[in-house]
Amino acid sequence: MKYLEFDNHLRSSHAFAVEEYIMKNPKFEDEYFMFWRTKPTLMIGRFQNTIQEINSQFAKDNDIDVVRRNSGGGTVYTDPDCWQFSFITWKNSGQVKDFRDFTKPVIAALQSMGVPAVFHGRNDLHCEGKKFSGNAQFGLKNRFLHHGTILFDTNLENLVRSLNVTDEKIISKGIQSVRERVTNIRPFLTNDLESLEFRNKMIEILKGDMVQIVLSDTDLAEIEKIEKEKFLTWDWNYGNSPKFNITKSNRFDGGKVEVQLDVKNGIIETCSIYGDFFCNGDISVIQDAVVVCKYESSAIKTALQSVNAEEMLYLIKIDELVSCFVD
Repeated sequence: MKYLEFDNHLRSSHAFAVEEYIMKNPKFEDEYFMFWRTKPTLMIGRFQNTIQEINSQFAKDNDIDVVRRNSGGGTVYTDPDCWQFSFITWKNSGQVKDFRDFTKPVIAALQSMGVPAVFHGRNDLHCEGKKFSGNAQFGLKNRFLHHGTILFDTNLENLVRSLNVTDEKIISKGIQSVRERVTNIRPFLTNDLESLEFRNKMIEILKGDMVQIVLSDTDLAEIEKIEKEKFLTWDWNYGNSPKFNITKSNRFDGGKVEVQLDVKNGIIETCSIYGDFFCNGDISVIQDAVVVCKYESSAIKTALQSVNAEEMLYLIKIDELVSCFVD
């Protein structure tokens, strides 16, 4: 196995592109290990419905990236104090890759620093009964990827708020619940370390006698192409969502507005608007305006402005109306 130096990027989109590039490119004949981190990011599982999983407004307001990964599993919140590890290996014909096999060296490294880490359940790592690591896998032809997270000193409040919860009481309970079930590992270290010091120590232990490689400029250009054409696109990050129904409502000075939508692959297919508001015109004009529109606030707002929706609805501002479509 070879160690791929990977500490100059904070974009998960770049990291996922690196993983995919190595898995697909036949010139990479060995097995590889990476240890990396990102800026605040919501990593969406391959088969999840992004729109339903996250608090889009909180993510936008707090500059949190939203990126879908190739592997399955649930949504993961990461930030610069949450480290990631990746193993890219060859598939073994007829064998299922065990999560334990990949996490054993990580557990051993953490234990050597005083963290009482253990494998738990299907794909998690725990410390004194609390989860600090989730793991996911992805297979492609004859290649296999295992990657996981390590909550080192992550902002757990942002972890909760970035998910699709808006009620403050639920958020407060959620934060309390997360703190009861999830833990950062920094408090368990025998000798306290800053985030980068922890990274260096983990690499020192896990790297061992691995040969270190550096990607060429040609490699990086191809990786940036994958990142741009896949992992940074709206279609990949939002559009790969299954069809679902949405009902949202709010009450304003102009009355209550309830919006019911059918959304498929991130595109609005049907729209119905109900409520006790006053409308100066045919409400179907507003409803039809958002059909085939992307289910995101900016696209919806543009569509509503194109038919002068604010002028049609009495005492309801355009931003208020948009809030009935998407948080």
